[in-house]
Amino acid sequence: MKQLVCITPGQLAYQDGQPPVVKENQSLLRIKRIGICGTDLHAYEGTQPFFNYPRILGHELAAEYVSGDAPGFTPGEAVTIIPYFNCGKCIACRSGKPNCCTSINVCGVHVDGGMREYLVVPSYSLLHGDGLSYDELALVEPLAIGAHGVRRAAVRPGEYVLVIGAGPIGLGIMEFARIAGAHVIAMDINEQRLNFCREKLQVAFTINAATEDVMKRLQEITGNDMPTVVIDATGSLKAINNAFQYMAHGARYVLVGLQKNEISFSHPEFHKREATLMSSRNATKEDFDLVMQSMKKGLVNPATYITHRVLFDNVKTEFASWLKPETGVIKAMIEL
Repeated sequence: MKQLVCITPGQLAYQDGQPPVVKENQSLLRIKRIGICGTDLHAYEGTQPFFNYPRILGHELAAEYVSGDAPGFTPGEAVTIIPYFNCGKCIACRSGKPNCCTSINVCGVHVDGGMREYLVVPSYSLLHGDGLSYDELALVEPLAIGAHGVRRAAVRPGEYVLVIGAGPIGLGIMEFARIAGAHVIAMDINEQRLNFCREKLQVAFTINAATEDVMKRLQEITGNDMPTVVIDATGSLKAINNAFQYMAHGARYVLVGLQKNEISFSHPEFHKREATLMSSRNATKEDFDLVMQSMKKGLVNPATYITHRVLFDNVKTEFASWLKPETGVIKAMIEL
């Protein structure tokens, strides 16, 4: 079985792996599509904080069900997975938050992922394809991350929601904030990505933080109120720290992006706003279901996100280029 392993930061290698053995409560999948996520890119860079090497990357997956004991699943059907394998017993799992299980194993991060021909997963992680294409199914997980962040923020119709970072996760946040009825403001330092927001997602308000006066633009857009929801999808310490000043009084600030260092902000400024700061980790089945329903209703067009396609045999050659802004990658999709 062919597999692609991230040996150390910056080094990928194809290897011959042993065919997986299916045990009780597990299912065997034939991988069809793998979406490349920021997590994969950060792992390749060596900046992903929950990571060790060597590791087989890949958690945005679409596959064909081969065999196993998953009730209701038929060999040959298209599936995707919830790639956050949880214990089912800890305080988080018992509280309905398996996405932040105390002993979570994220596929492609803590345990080997889907950059290989076949993958064994816990049967409970499977989701029926329900008529969606392989491309669509591989995009459910990153969109679910965005949907979860919006749900954490409890976005209400008519609110101004500032989304910082117009990468794939940020775009998903924008989509589901829009679906929730919010006025979305996209902010980035990459004008090409901001153009994507305007042209493909019809985001009405965009700010280039590298060339514009962010505070002035936010005041203009919100009538001096400032955004009542701020969501970071950059994983940049500078961007995260700067964004505390963009919050309206009573606002909620949700960190979807992740970085390694300590956050620093003015306690008096935060306190006087009676602001709320929270993290958003992974997603739950409720979020996956919402994404799939939204796709089927035509509220989200996942094909919009795919800017690059590559065959599995060419991933090693192409991977490093996806880190370069000039390549214009929104979502690279690997085909097997």
